[in-house]
Amino acid sequence: MTLEPESAGRVPPDMEAQTRRADVAAEDGERAIVYRLLATALEAPVGRDWLEVVGALPVIEGPLGTALKQLSAEARAADPQALRSDYHDLFIGVGRGELVPYASYYLTGFLNEKPLALLRQEMRRLGIERSPEVSEPEDHIAALCEMMAGLVEGAYGDGEPATASTFFRAHVAAWAPYFFKDLAGTSTSALYAALGQLGKVFIDLEDEADRLFSQQRQAG
Repeated sequence: MTLEPESAGRVPPDMEAQTRRADVAAEDGERAIVYRLLATALEAPVGRDWLEVVGALPVIEGPLGTALKQLSAEARAADPQALRSDYHDLFIGVGRGELVPYASYYLTGFLNEKPLALLRQEMRRLGIERSPEVSEPEDHIAALCEMMAGLVEGAYGDGEPATASTFFRAHVAAWAPYFFKDLAGTSTSALYAALGQLGKVFIDLEDEADRLFSQQRQAG
């Protein structure tokens, strides 16, 4: 999913350098990197460049580090051609894939429902325009991860943490944990299962941090 303006695009070999800006805090830059990693893996079948970047990720501590380490190991062992088939089976299929990666589906059981309409209203408010090259609805998990990366970096909206928090709570936190849990449980692909575990751990951390942020705002 490609968004305009200042589209995140696919993760390039210099992923970290492309993501960070001088005026973005290091922690937020790292958050944007993970959001963008998830987005680029879920918008289309990953290629050799993505696998090489993810296979060389540094080791970090904690639950997120454990999930990244497993994904990195799977990336080093993966066959790009096999992953194309896995992506098709997981997200496209004949009629539909194993998983349906849209907010509307997870929240209502149908595509193109109220969650999508609310998201489009919020996108207009924030100045995020859908690229004419994109055919999928904007509530695809990859598009939402890209939007979160842009909001964290301040590329969309007013750049305030509260704006990213409001978007996360309204359009990501309500359903993404369930999607990533389902992806982590797939037997179709070891790499995509590891990606699901990473997403699950990361969104749980984001949710906890957002709740603390909201409490501090209310107390302050």
